[in-house]
Parts: sequence; structure tokens; C-alpha cells
Amino acid sequence: MRGAPKNSSSDPLRVVIAEDSGLLREGLARLLVDAGLSVVAKVGDGPGLISTVERHRPDVAVVDVRMPPSYRDEGLKAAVEARRRVPTLSVLVLSQYVEERYGAELLESGATGIGYLLKDRVADVPDFIMAVRDVASGRTVLDPEVVDQLLARRRDKRLATLTSREREVLSLMAEGRSNRSIAKAFFVTEGAVEKHVKSIFSKLGLAQTEDDHRRVLAVLTYLHR
Repeated sequence: MRGAPKNSSSDPLRVVIAEDSGLLREGLARLLVDAGLSVVAKVGDGPGLISTVERHRPDVAVVDVRMPPSYRDEGLKAAVEARRRVPTLSVLVLSQYVEERYGAELLESGATGIGYLLKDRVADVPDFIMAVRDVASGRTVLDPEVVDQLLARRRDKRLATLTSREREVLSLMAEGRSNRSIAKAFFVTEGAVEKHVKSIFSKLGLAQTEDDHRRVLAVLTYLHR
């Protein structure tokens, strides 16, 4: 692939910020730099994001959903296009409100390195920085409020076959949690979580394949109606 390779583990993560609000754009940059990440570019619109990603080949892009000129989904569309042109790019989308279809579109653009957070989460700086790092490492991160709304509206009958604990495990999976993290949250062994995950895969009819891919498909089960 043309352009600079991904940074080694000893290098700071390279981030591009796409946000039309100059104040928020600079604030995000300051938070990321203070946390030891490298902000290689800051842009205020979708076309700027795409061209900047092609030029700098960053590890991750932090992108506002609503950007000029119509302030609807230009940021999301630009993020999807940027991933198409630079498949190694990870994307963390920020939104003012829960907009489920945007989360679905972003997840469907690729199986790894994607996230969707409400802008309110930026106020919790450690969680925000962790989300950026998790997405850059290839994990899927969804805001808990997004997950809650998707669960509330989901009509897939297969989900009715899940036990209450399996639904709780799937909810944390949708937030990007690892089996180890879920085990700590429930004070159980990692092996117990693995059994729940396998049961979830089976009940949702997800064929045997790589577990990482099946985890994303399980999340997508919430997003399709």
C-alpha cells in the first residue's frame, strides 16, 4: 500500500480530527496530545477529511457525524469513504445525539477499528482516550446509550432466545469489551464468559469463523431491523 506504514508500538498513535466547530476541534486535539497521541491534522469538513487521510495515512480519525454544508451525515459519509480509500484507517465517530442508522452504516463499512460515541463522553477524558486507543487497536466501541436504544428497539426473534445473562454479555460485547473485561465486570471466570459467547453465537445462527468477526456480526444483529 502506498504511504507510510502503521506506526510501531513504540510510536504515538497518529490521529486526524474532523470537526467543524473550531473550539471543539482544538479541545479534542489538546486532550489527545496531552495523553501522548500525535494529532497530525485537523479539518472542518468531509472532503478535507478524505484528502487528509490519503495524505497522512493516520492510525485513527476522530470524526463528527454532522458537518458542512447540510450538517446531516457528511462526516459519516466522509469517514466511510476514507476507510474505503485507506482500509487500515480506524474511525471513531462522535455524535451529539443517538442516531442508530449512523452506527449501523459505520459498522457495515468494515469489521474492525470502528467506534461510535456521544460527544458527552469526551468530558470523561480517560474513557474517551481509551476509546480512541481501543478503536486504533482494531476493536469495536459503541456508546452504552447507543447499545441501550438498539436493544430497546430490536425486533429480531432470535434475541428472545437469549438468557438475561447472555443479553448482558452481548451488550458489553457491543461496547467493545473483551472476554476478560466482561469477566471482571461480572466477577466470573473468563471461561464462563467464553461459554456465554459461544451460546450467543449459536442462538444467533452465526456460523463457525473467526471469533472477532462473529463478535461484530452479533453486534450487527442489533442494528438490522
